[in-house]
Order: sequence, then C-alpha cells, then structure tokens
Amino acid sequence: MGLKIIDSAKYSPERIITNDELAQTLDTSDEWISKRTGIKRRHRIGEETNAAMATRVAEALLTKTNTVPEEVDLIVVATMSPDYQTPSVAALVQGALKASRAIAFDISAACSGFVYGMSVVNQMLQSPNYHKALLIGSEALSRLLDWQDRSTAVLFGDSAAGVLVENDPASSASLIAERLTTYGDLGEHLTAGNVAALTDSTQSYFFQMNGRKVYEFATNRVPESIQAVLQAAEIDAKDVKYFLLHQANARIIKSVAKRLELPIEKFPINIADYGNTAAASEPLLLAELMQEHKIQRGDIIVFSGFGGGLTIGTNVIKF
Repeated sequence: MGLKIIDSAKYSPERIITNDELAQTLDTSDEWISKRTGIKRRHRIGEETNAAMATRVAEALLTKTNTVPEEVDLIVVATMSPDYQTPSVAALVQGALKASRAIAFDISAACSGFVYGMSVVNQMLQSPNYHKALLIGSEALSRLLDWQDRSTAVLFGDSAAGVLVENDPASSASLIAERLTTYGDLGEHLTAGNVAALTDSTQSYFFQMNGRKVYEFATNRVPESIQAVLQAAEIDAKDVKYFLLHQANARIIKSVAKRLELPIEKFPINIADYGNTAAASEPLLLAELMQEHKIQRGDIIVFSGFGGGLTIGTNVIKF
C-alpha cells in the first residue's frame, strides 16, 4: 500500500525578530549569530496558540486539496510545545475543523517529531479504518525560552507546517524505508518545559542545552542514520532528489553533507528565515520546495529529524 503526500502547507506568525533586535538586549550581534548558526530572523507567536497555528495549516491543506473535514480519519500533531498537557494540540485542531470522524493525538519527539509522525501515520493507514490523515509539525518554542539566555534565545522560532497524506494502493508513492532511534541516556543534554520548576525554584522551566554535545551527536549520528536507511531501501544517495534535514544549525547540515560526500545543493537550508522550529522544520522546508515546484511525482526524498530525547528519525519517501 502506498503512502502518498497529497499536498503541504505552512504558517508562521507575523511577528519577526531579527538578530539586530536580539542584540539590543543580549551580548550578541547579527554577525555572531549568523556565523555560528546561519539564522538571520525567526517568527514569534503573539496571543495566538500553538493549536491556532496548526489549525491554519490544516485548513489550508483542506482548501488546497478540496477535502472536507469529514473525509479526514486521522490528525497527528508533532510538537514539544503544546498549549496544554491535555487536551492535545491535535484534539484542538480536530475540534476547530469539526472533523467528526477523525481520531487525534500528539507525538512528542522534539525535532524528530515529524519523521516519527510519518512512521506512525504510515502504519495506521495500513488499516482499512483509516484512509486520509493530517500530519502537522507545530511549535511555539518562544514560550520555552529564557530571553536573557544568549545560548538558546537566538536559536528557536515559532511556526507550523504539515501534509495531507492518504493510502493510495494505485499510486507508486510510498514510505520506502525508515530508521528511528532513541538515545535516552543522552536526554539530559537538551531539556525544556521541566514541570518540576513549577514547584521547585532551583529548577529551570526553559531550554537547557549542552550545545557542544548536541552538535557532536548530530554530526556523527545523523550521517550514520541516513546511510543505514538508504542501504535498507537499496537506494544510491545520488538518486535522492533532496535531503530534508531538521534545520537546527546550518553548520550541522553542511557537515552532514560533507560526511556523506554529497553536494550541498541536495540539502536545502531555510534556517535563516525561521530559526530552529523543531518538529515544524522539515515540513516547512517541504512546503517551500513544493510551492516552488522543485519536487515532482516520482522523486525520492530523505527526511531526517534529530534532537531532544535524544532522538533521530530518518525515512525515505517516494513522491
């Protein structure tokens, strides 16, 4: 059975924070941030909610594909920054859409969330009970930031993006291979939203990250994950149209391309405009490429997300 991506959509809040604006309150500069991360600006949520962003994406997907809410069987939102512990962002989206037939739930796998979500959706669509699904990555990460902490405040942004997928037995499109890995023993190197901070003033609720450890993890383990999934799929890397990597840091992406001995042109980068948007980053990139008609039916695409958990998720998709 074929997993077919019908279309994609994205949404970002209107408020944009530039590096120069951050430099007014932090000991930093546009040159310092750009050189180390590749980020120039990021979007920041205002009064709207994470669920509101995800709903905008869902509504756009239904409009673009002439799909009515009752046709949707499954709504999955990948996020590490939900509005509530319960209800889930996905449940709020389902309610807003009035998608009465759909079941809905969130996936919390941080920056690997969208890829993990693709695996879950693919498995569920094998059942005759589910035919069409909305898979959305949506993050309000600015609410998890200490805006006086230069090491994290410059990195993250808020956005949402996603896809409408279906199980189409007549299509050659499919999820060809995947590799999902979790390194829970390394989880302490990237934490956020520590609920202990609500009652213990010695704890921090905001992002805490060992940047060096996470950088080393990504530059070493992500190429291994990509090589393993390509081997499992029996696909030569040269036949892959694009590698859509989590947009954590431009230097990480360039390092992965170098490790794989592939041209950087196969690794699109849009982190300059969005910052690190965790689970939203890969679908944001996909939506831009599809909007620009750079991805065609039959193309082979590799998605790879990596980060909090620590986790890595890589899959090979045929469009």
